[in-house]
Amino acid sequence: MRRLLAQLVLLIGLLTLTPGWCGALEVSLQRIDANGIGESIGSVTAQDTDQGLVIYPDLAGLSPGEHGFHLHSTGSCDVGLTAEGTPVAGLAAGGHWDPDETGQHLGPFGNGHRGDLSRLVVDDDGKTNTSVVAPRLSTADLKGKALIVHAGGDTYRDEPPLGGGGLKLTPQHMQRQKPPYLFPNILDH
Repeated sequence: MRRLLAQLVLLIGLLTLTPGWCGALEVSLQRIDANGIGESIGSVTAQDTDQGLVIYPDLAGLSPGEHGFHLHSTGSCDVGLTAEGTPVAGLAAGGHWDPDETGQHLGPFGNGHRGDLSRLVVDDDGKTNTSVVAPRLSTADLKGKALIVHAGGDTYRDEPPLGGGGLKLTPQHMQRQKPPYLFPNILDH
C-alpha cells in the first residue's frame, strides 16, 4: 500500500511539473538569401513562463559571435523587391513587431517595440543553445509573425537603423543592406 501511495505521489508530482512544456511551440529555422529559403540550421522552442516567453535555441552552422534576434511583424520569409527592383531576402517579413507603435528600438527589457529579443551568442563551433527571455511576449504573440536571426549583432538603439542587425526592411535603410543570416518557417500554428 505504501509503495502504491509513493508511486501515486510521484505520478502527481510529475504531472504537475510537466504541463508547462505541453504548450511549447517548436519552430524550424532555415537560411535565406535573395533566392529564397534554404537548408535548416536547427530549431527554437518557445515556452510561456512566469517571466514571459522563454526561447530555447538549438542552432548550428552559424558564424561565431553575436546575432540580432527579432520577432518581425509578418509571417513571411519571402524575397521582396526594393523600390529600385533589387531582390532582398526576407523583405516580406516586415519590420520588427511594434503593436504599441512606439517606433523605438530599446531592447527586450525596454518599452520600445516588442519585437526586440536578446542577442543570440554563437560559440566558435557555430552553435548556440543559450535561452532568451522576452518578458513582454507570449507564444500567442508569435502566431502569424516571423522569428529572424540577423547576420550582425544588435545595439538595441535606433542608430544604426534597427540596431545594426543586418537586415534593413524599410526603404530608407536599403543603402545599408547586409544579407540576413537566417529565417524560420512561417509561424502559423
